[in-house]
Amino acid sequence: MLKTGILNPAVLSLLARVRHTNTLVIADRGFPFWPQIETVDLSLVDDIPTVLQVLDALRPEFNIGRVYAAEEFRQHNDKSRQRTLAAHLAGLPLTFEPHSDFKKRVPNAIGLIRTGDTVPYANLIVESA
Repeated sequence: MLKTGILNPAVLSLLARVRHTNTLVIADRGFPFWPQIETVDLSLVDDIPTVLQVLDALRPEFNIGRVYAAEEFRQHNDKSRQRTLAAHLAGLPLTFEPHSDFKKRVPNAIGLIRTGDTVPYANLIVESA
């Protein structure tokens, strides 16, 4: 029985299939469904869990090389929320791009983890190192 780290078997399965430069999407509750990639839905209620909580859980288990986010995150969130994102991504390269370009990356991901996050444009794509 697992006692520490990620306990969800579906999330563990996704992580086990990620290889060098593969990506994984961590999405908010409103992110569109992508039938061509596996989705693990962790949403429970508003903001449980959040994208950043899932990211924090993944970091010890996942060798992240780069993170992508929508440029619109900076336009729709205050400086405090932007600093919070930066703190959770400390030491990781972050690329902001238009949301339309961000969504073009999604079909190539190994999978998508859906959260209950209500923060506008909170979605992240993490790329393995």
